[in-house]
Amino acid sequence: MSNHSDVEKIKQLAEYIKRVKSEISKVIVGQHNTIEELIVALFARGHVLLIGVPGLAKTLLIRTLSRVMDLKFSRIQFTPDLMPGDISGTELIEDDLSSGKKEFRFVKGPIFANIVLADEINRTPPKTQAALLEAMEEHAVTAAGVNYKLDEPFFVLATQNPIEQEGTYPLPEAQLDRFMFNIWLDYPSLKDEINIVQSTTALLKPELNKVINGQEIIEFQDLVRNVPVTENVIEFAVKLVRATRPQSTEFDFIKKYISYGAGPRASQYLILGAKSRAAINGNFSPNIDDVKAVALPVMRHRIVTNFSAEAEGLSTNEIIKMLLEKI
Repeated sequence: MSNHSDVEKIKQLAEYIKRVKSEISKVIVGQHNTIEELIVALFARGHVLLIGVPGLAKTLLIRTLSRVMDLKFSRIQFTPDLMPGDISGTELIEDDLSSGKKEFRFVKGPIFANIVLADEINRTPPKTQAALLEAMEEHAVTAAGVNYKLDEPFFVLATQNPIEQEGTYPLPEAQLDRFMFNIWLDYPSLKDEINIVQSTTALLKPELNKVINGQEIIEFQDLVRNVPVTENVIEFAVKLVRATRPQSTEFDFIKKYISYGAGPRASQYLILGAKSRAAINGNFSPNIDDVKAVALPVMRHRIVTNFSAEAEGLSTNEIIKMLLEKI
């Protein structure tokens, strides 16, 4: 860190995040890892792909996060007939009463929010997926030749249901690469599930306090970018990513099970994720453990396994874990 005030700000951020987590836990039982990963991605200005079976309270989790952070939330349910304009907004023709002329007016779509939940993104055709992905990349929407800036902070969470593949349009590898994290939501533990059933079938609605606002989040996002990283941590991240590529790896199991390894964007996101994780935990510089902690969500959607891996029932998760033990 360059100066004393940055050090103070990191301490302040860590305090805020503690409070954010404790507010969220009033509504969401367990899921600590998922919540941490979402917050890391938000402060690193990344977008997230959430994979999990229906009924794991994804919408409730994201809505709760946006309330605690005082951010505007919108949810878009992706369907086969959804059009790009349904996301970005539409041009309407209106009569101008004073001049008697007709004019176009742009009505903003649900993408104009701080946190956008794109539910079941693989249910919609590629053209509509592309509208969302373009907005994610540009932080802007173009309609009838006019460019409209999206509100900051801008954070997209797209969900995919891993079970039903009937009538879906899986995202191509190049599109998946735009998501910083791929977060897997698991079934709750027995104890957590008992708590969930108790708390969700009662009338009591917990009071949520707002902890942090959009403007503060933007400042902390800038702060995260400024976190210094030592050379050995960057080297570790790059070596890890390079080891996933069958043509340049020294590990036989990678050559055996992987057809495509992760690209350079994985190294960038490992470092950004490590910076963000260090900062929200009150540390002034990330270490190798921070990189390891974000390795699964960063890399699991950037590695393509081959037939041998499928035949032996090896997931990308297991392959990344094997790699982390070896490096």
